[in-house]
Amino acid sequence: MTKHVYQKETTQLMQDLNTTAAGLTQAEAQQRLQEMGLNQLAEAKKKSALFLFLETFKDAMVIVLLIVAIVQMIMGAHVEALVIFAVLLLNSLVSVIQAKKAEGSLDALKKLAAPDASVLRSGQEQSIPAKEIVTGDIVILEAGDYVPADGRLLEASTLKVDEGMLTGESTPAEKEITTLSKEAPIGDRINMVFSGTIVTYGRGKFLVTATGNTTEIGQVADLLESTTEQKTPLQRGLDLFSKKLSFAILILSLVILGVQLLRIFLDGSVDVTQDILNAFMFAVAVAAIPEALQSIVTIVLSLGTKKMAKHHAIIRKLPAVETLGSTSIICTDKTGTLTQNKMTVVDHYLANGQSGEFSTDPKKWQTDEQRLIEISVLANDATISKDGTKLGDPTEIALIDFSENKNQSYQKLRKQYPREDELPFDSDRKLMSTLHTIDQQKIMVTKGGPDIVFERSTKVLRNGQIVEFTAELKNQFQKQNEVFAERALRVLAFAYKEVATDSLTLAEEEDLVLVGLLAMIDPPRAEVFQAVADANSAGIQTVMITGDHKTTAVAIAKEIGIFQPGDQALTGVELDQLSEVELAEKLAKITVYARVSPENKIRIVRAWQEKGKISAMTGDGVNDAPALKQADIGIAMGTGTDVAKDAAAMVLTDDNFASIIKAVEVGRNVFDNIKKAVAYLFAGNLGAIIAIVFALAIGWSNPFTALQLLFINLVNDSLPAIALGMEKAEPTIMKRQPRDPNSGIFTGKTLISVTYRGILIALAVITAQWLGNQQSPELGVAMAFTTLILSRTLQTFAARSNTQTSLQVGLFSNKMVLLAILVCGGLFSLTLLPGLREVFAIPSTFALKEIGLALSLATSAVLLMEITKLILVKIQEPKSEIQLTRN
Repeated sequence: MTKHVYQKETTQLMQDLNTTAAGLTQAEAQQRLQEMGLNQLAEAKKKSALFLFLETFKDAMVIVLLIVAIVQMIMGAHVEALVIFAVLLLNSLVSVIQAKKAEGSLDALKKLAAPDASVLRSGQEQSIPAKEIVTGDIVILEAGDYVPADGRLLEASTLKVDEGMLTGESTPAEKEITTLSKEAPIGDRINMVFSGTIVTYGRGKFLVTATGNTTEIGQVADLLESTTEQKTPLQRGLDLFSKKLSFAILILSLVILGVQLLRIFLDGSVDVTQDILNAFMFAVAVAAIPEALQSIVTIVLSLGTKKMAKHHAIIRKLPAVETLGSTSIICTDKTGTLTQNKMTVVDHYLANGQSGEFSTDPKKWQTDEQRLIEISVLANDATISKDGTKLGDPTEIALIDFSENKNQSYQKLRKQYPREDELPFDSDRKLMSTLHTIDQQKIMVTKGGPDIVFERSTKVLRNGQIVEFTAELKNQFQKQNEVFAERALRVLAFAYKEVATDSLTLAEEEDLVLVGLLAMIDPPRAEVFQAVADANSAGIQTVMITGDHKTTAVAIAKEIGIFQPGDQALTGVELDQLSEVELAEKLAKITVYARVSPENKIRIVRAWQEKGKISAMTGDGVNDAPALKQADIGIAMGTGTDVAKDAAAMVLTDDNFASIIKAVEVGRNVFDNIKKAVAYLFAGNLGAIIAIVFALAIGWSNPFTALQLLFINLVNDSLPAIALGMEKAEPTIMKRQPRDPNSGIFTGKTLISVTYRGILIALAVITAQWLGNQQSPELGVAMAFTTLILSRTLQTFAARSNTQTSLQVGLFSNKMVLLAILVCGGLFSLTLLPGLREVFAIPSTFALKEIGLALSLATSAVLLMEITKLILVKIQEPKSEIQLTRN
């Protein structure tokens, strides 16, 4: 089997790459640069904004409406043409903006590249542009440097590298000069460094083994380029619904046009040219009915973004608002999302067996406790600045936080016992020691890995007395260390020693006096426990995907309720060993994935998608970006990388899992409101279509003019539909199972309700036209138009709920509904003004009496809608009680 770079001996790698410890010569480097290309990320050619804009007009209905608008403009119907142009332009601009935003991921990825790098060329150190680095180069690293390429370490002096962008781990990785024998995920490749990561401590030297798109970050870029964003359930549902509706309306328009043309040619006394044009424009007005739907949905989604922003969720891609409401799987990172992203001391252990709670009153501390605190803050480089900024290694910050929380000022201790000398932490020794004068005695205090400190200790502090570190005491400490490890706690041991020197040497770190252990972890957020429980009750499964170790991940998952008895946890390596069939079989029971790669994350998301589940994915690092893009909804952390944010549909400003669950609730409410708004529009349009077909069937004139229909569809109906988008959530909204993503917009009760309301509106309009026709066909049209606009507007009350009347929902619980109805009334009154009457075909004979009749008919239709709800609820109540009794 072919060995990976991290598994080969460095001498072999040198030979493979044809280089030496002195680096390449300038000529060799130039030749390789020409052969391999620059050390930068390549990308596919982007589509121009103009191309994307023109691409939005390829839809058949859009093309028809565009041609119609141009014809109207030529024929002088400027108002109708401008209305259609405005709607089409709005939809196109929104599409282009969203497409251009999606291109930002790779641009953000490129910004992570180092500008310059120090390399050895012919044994001489020189600074060159990082893009000119080639494989075989020897690169020198210092604290604060960006790593310019992937490579194998040749030297490492207390080297620590922040690899969180690739691994998701919050603590810097400690690097060593070693050769790994087994396959290892990125987070465990301690002898490697990776492009785009940052050196936080120490120095080193490495052999470049990969550049550009062959680096780990380059592979992430390739995944980003090849990953296709998923259409949301709403987009798929609306696309299907719109296609069916557009086809049906188009056929209906052609039928109506055909019938009208036949009647025109049979009646030789009319102005054939003008009437043909009128018939054509009327058919177009009917065909324009579906165009209002997309605009209203866009506006309702926009309102949802404002609601989500209040819950710390910033929406970058509009359809994501509703997608959250359909989510059935949340694949979440651990660090910072489920946990506080803050290492915290949660337990301790002393030689006398004391553990658990640590007193917050220093006056009550015994010698053992006092010495433990002293060592933890003295053998420690972390600090807190005046503005509260915490600087240093997260583990060391946790130790000074612990001291402060126990009311022992770390600054006071350091001022009282200033550092006189030190032996810095070293990844080989796994120890740090500092020298201080305590009680007129030179004392060396030491902290380090428990096993190392145990081996170097010969005595132990117990109840203030120094006693022999017997095999029994050592066994007790080792057992306690194992208990802490089972709880996935990170443990440090603390010891000290009296010395007779002013300068420390490594030889001093022997014959130590062991004091105790401090155990720490990145604890779960307090609100996460309830959030996970809420997700479970809403039928949403939570899956943890983390770069951390399996033991730590499972411990946290158990504590917060993600990992249940019978569940499984896999590492990335174990996942790679599963076939697609095996993964599909085990998927539902795997609730924790640890030490995963970017490819692993995409595979997990796709596995759930293949099962028909709507999956949300959280992440903050570069390694998360491809999976964020692949997921039905990618959720980036506010503190994460720009790469992750650009690939995501939503950004959490507080990095909190609980905010996701709140956003899911808003998403479900938004979908409910979209259904209400679309149902409102469709019921009104259905009523209009029935009235038109009825009039043509019995030989009446068209009940509406083209302008009247356009006015109602594209102007008047918008405000009530938008107001319905502001309805509050149902009390049981988070007790429902996620909706089936393949279900249509109109199903079950909604379809029945829409059809019933449409029929009632049609009956009111037909009655109104009949009453008007008793005097003249012109008055019949005015009566039909007025009744249609009033019944569709007042229908807003009935559209607020399928099961409750507007009074039961709360007449004033959504004041925007009342405002929208008032504004619509005002818009209608404008059509009665002199000058506009002629434009909207309203004769002078149309007066208060006719308005009263139209209002009575419209009100009657809406009252019947509300009364029917009450009757149906009463009929269903006994059935519900019987069902409950049986259960």
